[in-house]
Amino acid sequence: MRPIWLAVPLLNTVQQILLKRSAEESGNSGGDWLVQILSSHWFLAAIVAEIACFAVWMRVLSELDISKAFPLTAISYVFIMAIAWYAFGEPLPRLQLAGSGLILIGIWCIATASQRND
Repeated sequence: MRPIWLAVPLLNTVQQILLKRSAEESGNSGGDWLVQILSSHWFLAAIVAEIACFAVWMRVLSELDISKAFPLTAISYVFIMAIAWYAFGEPLPRLQLAGSGLILIGIWCIATASQRND
């Protein structure tokens, strides 16, 4: 695995954090809600993160089969859950932890199966 490939789930995680901040900042102020989100510096930063993630993703797809590359995106679920717990104080039930463990095991299975068949 090349280090740049890890940028996909990291950038996706950053984007979700920025979108969360944008949503929190906008509140629920009726019709102004959308205007506030679109003018938020958090939202604009999320767009930049998405564009960067897209560029890296195109690079990954040029180097790997999609069946080998796509599981990489699943790591984002684990990263986002960990950041939600750490940064936002969201609960982290045992079932979520177990699910995250299964995601990581599944990614490992796919990655090692790919290496053995090449």
